[in-house]
Amino acid sequence: MRSAGVWTRLLDVENTVIEQVSVEEAEPGEGDDGERVIVVCARPAKGRRQRCGICSRTCAKYDAGEGRRRWRALDIGTLKAVIEADAPRVACPEHGVTVAAVPWARHGAGHTHAFDATAAWLATCCSKTTVTQLLRIGWRTVGNICERVWVDVEALVDLFAGLRRIGIDEISYKKRHKYLTIVVDHDSGRLVWAAAGRDKDTLHAFFDALGAERTAQITHVSADGAEWIDAVVAARCPNAVRCMDPFHVVKWATDALDVVRRNVWNAERGGKGRTTRGSKSLKKARFALWKNPEDLTAGQQAQLAFIAAAHPLLHRAYLLKEGLRMALKQGKDTAEVLWDWVIWARRCRIPAFVDLQRAIVRHWDAIIAAAEHNLSNGLIESTNTKIRLITRLAFGFKSPDALIALAMLSLGGHRPQLPGRQLA
Repeated sequence: MRSAGVWTRLLDVENTVIEQVSVEEAEPGEGDDGERVIVVCARPAKGRRQRCGICSRTCAKYDAGEGRRRWRALDIGTLKAVIEADAPRVACPEHGVTVAAVPWARHGAGHTHAFDATAAWLATCCSKTTVTQLLRIGWRTVGNICERVWVDVEALVDLFAGLRRIGIDEISYKKRHKYLTIVVDHDSGRLVWAAAGRDKDTLHAFFDALGAERTAQITHVSADGAEWIDAVVAARCPNAVRCMDPFHVVKWATDALDVVRRNVWNAERGGKGRTTRGSKSLKKARFALWKNPEDLTAGQQAQLAFIAAAHPLLHRAYLLKEGLRMALKQGKDTAEVLWDWVIWARRCRIPAFVDLQRAIVRHWDAIIAAAEHNLSNGLIESTNTKIRLITRLAFGFKSPDALIALAMLSLGGHRPQLPGRQLA
């Protein structure tokens, strides 16, 4: 065919011989009734035939396989396009009898390389509805494509290169307490690793993948106060500086303050099911107690003034929370100021804050290290927020592997490129 070169460019395929191009009605199950499909009959170019689909080694032909098969290509205009070719099997010394490789698609895939790259790029940039309507494929198919594309990226890129300061956290991705453990690089801001699970074995798997030599090069590890993270980091990175995120320490104080607020609220209403004017005002004051003083509205400032006059115990708990927040912002003086706060909390006679100061003393070294090295989990919290958005987008994927692949493609610094575009 004289136009074969045009079709190889249209389909973005290499090492491929175009034999024939035709237009036919879609078979049942391939599309809507009356839809037409461009069928491009092709074969691998000389030198690319009879190769193992897994390792690409030249092998002896085994049989003709199941005959001809089709691979979905990118649409041409408004018409669907497919590549049709023979699918013989070869006998690989390493992988046994397997379908021969084709240059236009990955082994076991039903879509061309260009189609996979486009679908993966769209999945990282667009909504689920946009991707499925534009490419005319199911959302689970998009998940499978993301997995395939990420496997190739992972094989070509060293994700752990130059890793020195890391942050570790977990995030829920489905109901019934299903979690992902994620690791980010504080220096590059990239998501470098993610896996399903939230326990010691999951985190050990990260350090196993990192290797003993690179693990020894880790200098700082930031995380929340989870004991399972502490135990693994202490065992695998004993020389790394452990940093306790100040954000989570303030969250502990906010939780302790809420315990006090609920106790005062229950005492004010005088029994289960009863409501008084005072209990209503305390319920509405929750956000005034949570917010930073500089962010309070005029109404919330009035609520705090009322609490200071009517409920001194709750107001003292609020001052303790604010005192801790300010103590963690003192830079090099954090240790001295925070210890003053600990003495104050020990004498406050508020059980929730007495327990809180015990937790702070337990994690003292990590909290002070975070202040001295100016390291927090802010980057991880930002990454978690983005993963939550991706989790909503990924609803309907059949496995967490597809979600992880989409998250890594979006946040790992290796977002797929659209076929035929020059790198910026």
